Amino acid sequence: MSIADWRRMVDKVDQQLLALISRRARLAARIGQAKTATSKRAFVPTREKEIYSHLRRNNRGPLSDAAIRSIFREIVSACRALEEPVRIAYLGPEATFTHVAAYSVFGHAAEYIPAGDIRSVFETAETGRAQCGVVPIENSSEGTVRETLDTFLTSELRIMSEEVLPIHLTLMGSGKLSQVKRVCSKPIALAQCRAWLSEHLPDAELVETASTSAAAAEAARRKDVAVVAHEMAAEIYGLKVIQPRIEDYERNVTRFLVIGSDRPARTGRDKTSVLCSVKHEPGALWKLLDIFRKHGLNISYLYPRPSRDKPWEYFFFLDIEGHREDEPVAAGLTEAERYCSFFKVLGSFPKAD
Repeated sequence: MSIADWRRMVDKVDQQLLALISRRARLAARIGQAKTATSKRAFVPTREKEIYSHLRRNNRGPLSDAAIRSIFREIVSACRALEEPVRIAYLGPEATFTHVAAYSVFGHAAEYIPAGDIRSVFETAETGRAQCGVVPIENSSEGTVRETLDTFLTSELRIMSEEVLPIHLTLMGSGKLSQVKRVCSKPIALAQCRAWLSEHLPDAELVETASTSAAAAEAARRKDVAVVAHEMAAEIYGLKVIQPRIEDYERNVTRFLVIGSDRPARTGRDKTSVLCSVKHEPGALWKLLDIFRKHGLNISYLYPRPSRDKPWEYFFFLDIEGHREDEPVAAGLTEAERYCSFFKVLGSFPKAD
């Protein structure tokens, strides 16, 4: 067969795919009508997790699981938009890693609302200007994002899902590597690629900026200025990639949370996050952890946050394996709440893939 023959076969498959996608979209629209009648939202984390798990189990190649998820993320995103226009608040500006994480969850059909700080992300979702928000919670090399934890203390929003994003940093600008005299980015990005910059641009001035967009605008005007950011920034701000993947640690990842007012149903592969405080006395934390041990619960993450009101007292952020509707988790939470001076379940949600 000739290339033209193969292409005609591809065209036929494309027509079949288009027909099936259109059929799926019509079904999604009907589902949206049913959800509207019962006041349910379009974004259902447990259902979307189920879709991707099913695709992963049935994928026989040659496309990778990641490629299949990327394709279906946009199909799901477009169909979700037929059910209900979805607005997502995120820690901006455009092309931040939080923006990238939001795209990874919701796809291109959602409307994205940048916020200047994490508190503003919460407020945008709390007031209904966005159905959900996306905020960072933990980086594998830099640790926990304290502002996110602090905001949970007073917010009524819940954790609906999580997304784990590999952090790949790109050097971009309008000139060549040999022309770069100044490298601009946020402090955390510069810190995460300091070894590469020291080796390849030892004489360049490293400039910490509060805004990726301002740095990108300067790089677009000057060939001797470069920016460190996610590769999405190159497309958004009209820059060219000078060098991809300049991060010092290949396994650097950040965990993000999707926050909103809904409570996801159990999937059998869930986490429950808790924010609590115990009395300032010997063995207090050990007693709390022993409650969860007695109920056979695994704590996958624990972070202490000093109280701003009382010196030497702490809040603890915990991730517990399981859903709050699971009997052992429910029993453990009930006993722990009686023991703690402050206790708040931030949500039960599907684990990230």
